[in-house]
Amino acid sequence: MSDDPREPRPLPGRGTVEDLSAQVRQLALEQRRLRRLLDAVVAISADMDTRTVLQHIVNTGVDLVAARYGALGVLGDDGEFADLITSGVDRTRLLAESGLPQGHGLLGALIADLAPLRVDDIAADPRSVGFPAGHPVMTTLLGVPLRVRGTVYGTLYLADKLDGTPFGDDDEALLTALASAAGVSIENARLYEHLKRAAEQFQRRLLPVLPDLAPLEVEVRYQPASELPRLGGDWYDAVLLPDGAVLVVVGDVTGHDVEAAPMMGQIRSMLRALAFDRCGPPSLVVDRLDHALTMYTDPTAATLVMARIEHEPGAGYTMCWTNAGHPPPLLITADGSARWLAPEPHGIPVGVDPRLYRPDHTHALPPASTLLLFTDGLVERRGQDIGTGLRQLADRAAALATAPPAVICDRLISREDTYDDDVALLALRVPDTTPGTPPGADTPA
Repeated sequence: MSDDPREPRPLPGRGTVEDLSAQVRQLALEQRRLRRLLDAVVAISADMDTRTVLQHIVNTGVDLVAARYGALGVLGDDGEFADLITSGVDRTRLLAESGLPQGHGLLGALIADLAPLRVDDIAADPRSVGFPAGHPVMTTLLGVPLRVRGTVYGTLYLADKLDGTPFGDDDEALLTALASAAGVSIENARLYEHLKRAAEQFQRRLLPVLPDLAPLEVEVRYQPASELPRLGGDWYDAVLLPDGAVLVVVGDVTGHDVEAAPMMGQIRSMLRALAFDRCGPPSLVVDRLDHALTMYTDPTAATLVMARIEHEPGAGYTMCWTNAGHPPPLLITADGSARWLAPEPHGIPVGVDPRLYRPDHTHALPPASTLLLFTDGLVERRGQDIGTGLRQLADRAAALATAPPAVICDRLISREDTYDDDVALLALRVPDTTPGTPPGADTPA
């Protein structure tokens, strides 16, 4: 053969072409698997609920490697398994029949060695201790440790590929990469949940512990928004005034950030001070608050309902209230009827224009009736008209007309429900007395 570069080179042989084709196919396969891995990591990182993240990790591992079974065993502080997330296995039935893994056998070896583990025949491996009752029989195993901030969080393992072949180097590399990215997602979810708890604790500490206002019964609830930001401006308050009237208020400072919650605390404190300083109609107290807010260079707006509950011998209980751009009070009578107290006109939110007129309204509170004050998070839902939410609330509350106020609150607001906004709820029950009967007269000594 001549070394002259001008001479044409021989065409590659059949074997060489097939080798190149195989390499191209392998490269394309690896690129597809890499893309699937990256897409999976992005999907896992998008969720901030720890348990949902864990389920995503297991499902992704099963999908990437095309395995029949998958599981993620979460380790507790004592190094024992504290939880198990599964794919391809009925988790509830498995835990009922077999319980959590005990950390023996192959899983124990995976935890002890802190290195990927690949087994082509589980039954033949000397470290295997067999399967507990109710556990599906598996043949092959691929497992990797899962670390979070340098600490072993658990083990991610798969069993039995769908095509019946043993797990290979590429499968191990994929699962190891997934476990590495998963550790970051788990840590992010844990930090997110820690932030939610801290924000909720901070918010709750700004809310008051209510005094005994007997013979009136008052129950309150606060529930933060289901998603961050969980710092909001919703609040409630109830106090006994020097003239014997009971003052109740529910309000909502605009905004959901680190400034809304402290401002809520300031407004609540100012309202208490203004109400104690000069007992008068609620409109007067709220007007004075409106003017007081002008001392801030950037006043914060807030909506609220403030009411004075008074008892007159021979006339029963009466409520005088003012509404500053807030959802109206809901009155539930003992016979199960519901009525919105929404006369026209009502005032605009505080912090907008203190020069505008703010009216008062008066309404009798029948014996054994229940007054509900709440913030809009209780009735607002994405994609739903607020009128629908108000009707649903009235129907639910009317069905609870004779229930204790604590039960009413628990049924209307729950930690298990999902809320787009934080919620404050106050329920006030008037005693079951007839006009002219002093409160407490029907109560035996």
